[in-house]
Order: sequence, then C-alpha cells, then structure tokens
Amino acid sequence: MSATAVPPVTVIIPTFNERDNVAELVARTSAALAGVAAEILFIDDSSDGTIDEIARIGASASIPVRGIHRDRNTGGLGGAVVLGLAEASHDVCIVMDGDLQHPPELLPALLGRYGEGGADVVAASRYIGGGDSAGLGTAARYGVSKAATAVTKAMFLRRLWRSTDPMTGFFLVDRTRIDIDELRPQGFKILLEILVRAGERRELRIAEVPMEFGARRHGDSKASLRQGATFLAHLARLRFGRMGRFALIGGVGAIANIGIMWALTHLGVDYVLAAIVGAAVTIIGNFVLQELFVFRDDRADAQRLWVRFAASVSFNSAEAALRIPLMALMVETWHISSVIATAISLVVAFFARFLFHALVVYAPRRRRADAGGEPPTDTATLRVMRAIDAEAMRPGEL
Repeated sequence: MSATAVPPVTVIIPTFNERDNVAELVARTSAALAGVAAEILFIDDSSDGTIDEIARIGASASIPVRGIHRDRNTGGLGGAVVLGLAEASHDVCIVMDGDLQHPPELLPALLGRYGEGGADVVAASRYIGGGDSAGLGTAARYGVSKAATAVTKAMFLRRLWRSTDPMTGFFLVDRTRIDIDELRPQGFKILLEILVRAGERRELRIAEVPMEFGARRHGDSKASLRQGATFLAHLARLRFGRMGRFALIGGVGAIANIGIMWALTHLGVDYVLAAIVGAAVTIIGNFVLQELFVFRDDRADAQRLWVRFAASVSFNSAEAALRIPLMALMVETWHISSVIATAISLVVAFFARFLFHALVVYAPRRRRADAGGEPPTDTATLRVMRAIDAEAMRPGEL
C-alpha cells in the first residue's frame, strides 16, 4: 500500500486480559499497514499483565505502539474506544477487537474504501456479500446477533438504513466528523453509539466492506446476560432518552403493581391493603432500576445512596398516600374497577415522580463557591424550567 494513498491512521484496540494475543496482533497489524503512516493504540483494562506485554512487544515493533491502562473501566469497551479516539495521534481511526476475531488483513480494505471518498465511517460487515459470521460460533449466537441487528435498525431507521451491521466492532471513523464529547457509551456497541448519538447534528455517511468474522484464538468471550441487559438499556437510552427509560421502568412497576393488587384481591385481601402492598414493592423495585439504568451517570455527583433512597421512598410514599385515597374515591364514586382506577392514578403521577427524581433526588450536591466565585443569579423557577426543558429534550431520535 502506498503511503500517499491514505492519510495517517491510528488503530485503536481495547483489551481486557488479551496478553496472549498482543504479539500476533502487533505483527499482523504492522504487516497490513506496511508503507502507511500509522500507530497502534491499546486501551487496556486488564489485570493479567497485558499492558506490560504491550510495552515489551511495542519496543521492537515496526510501527509506533502505545498502551494506556485504565484503572477504572468506565463505560466498558465503548468507554475505552472513546478514550482512544480522544488520545489518538491521527484523525482517521480504526477500531478493532483484541481477540483476533477481527482480521488485521482487512485494514487496507477499510482504508481503501475511505480513500475513495463519500464516507465518514467505513464498517466491516458480517452480513453483506463476501462477509461471514461463522466466528460467532453457535446458531443461537448467530440468531441473537441477527435479531438484535433487526431490532436496532427498526428503532433507528433513518440513521441506520444504510448499515447492514451497525453493531460490528471493526470500523473506521473520521473523528473530525463526530463530537467525541457527545458520546455516552455503555458496553460493547460503540459503533451504534457513534452512528446514533454523533449523527444527531449531522448525517454520517457510512460505507461497508465485507468481513469474515474469525474464531476466538485465546481468552473467553465477554458476552453475557449482563452485557445483554446493558445493551438493551443502552438501546432504550439512545432511542427514548432518560424520560423514556424512566417511563419504561415506571411501566414495568405499574404492571407489577397492578399484578400484585389483582393477585391479592383475588386471594380475598381488601383492595386498599392490596394497593398499599403493591405500592411498597414497586417503590423499592423502581428505585433499584432507576439507580442502574436511568440516573446511573448522575450518582457520583448526587447525594449519598441512603439519602437518595430515603428521598425517593419518602416522595413515592407520600405520592402513594395521596394517590391511593384518590383511587378509592374513583372506585366508590365512579364505580369503576379498582385495577382501572389504579392504572389511571399511576399515569397521572408519572410526571411528578420523574421531575422530583431528576431535579431533587439526583440533583448535584451544592458546592461552595470558590474564593472568587459568584453565586448563581438564576431564580429557582428559572432553574426548574430549564431543567424540565433539558429533561424533556433528551430523547434519541424522537
């Protein structure tokens, strides 16, 4: 490959306990990029000495090799890639896994397609002509991958309709075309994050080259049920925003609340007592889910866990104390089903709960002004209105 055919490139490789793969990765990547101004940048979250192996192999490599070790793997693999994009020496970056399932020999094809122009992102796809997903292994994993791809594309038709494999981990991106600070990755699917989040302000042009997805050589697969749950939460976060996630969890809680109430009333429990039990169970369950999937990014700056829990439970208990008598009033006055009355009251209470949690429970702790600092001049009403506007305008593609 001619050095003048493509711009300089940084190959970003996130690693997690991939020590046995480093030597072969560097050798094959260096060979594939012969004649190109390039560097290899490892972002390492390992505990097996991978970063030491990177330094050892890089000392004699034919192209520059760097390694950055993270003490905290914030954002998972996606967070590692974002750090790599920020620290790369070159604007054209190629992301690939460290497990050798992404063949380094495909690097010239990615660069060649980018050199043809008309693309901000060039993805290595398993699902276009010439591609192969045999490295996924079992038919079950293949089916899960295809189903996840179909669901994801259906949720982001406008931004992903040109992509056959929006969740591939092997791709080229021109970082001048994206705003790295806008990225909020969670888990593995960083390309999806880039195409959806970074494409909010400008339409990213995507091209693809076929990839034969290789079998894992060393180490264990990082896929798990927990990663699957993280992916689904991230998908909801991208598509619906924070209020949507809050509503989704509230919907699950409402169904659980109604189900508990239905079961208890059919066992002969008075409907008011059944409503109290259902409310107590769902208040605690909703708090746990909100901590994990809605306000996770705000926990570090908010009050301590027990304060958040007390505030959330207190508000929801007070809300339930008001809501349940209103529900009883609807049943006794309008003679409607207690289950329907509960559903109506839960919908009405949704916005109050969301605003309280967003603006109070997870609000940043007040910090004393610096020596020369000035206190904020906004009125409380103006701050609340701005916060409401920010929360309402968080969705992904709505």
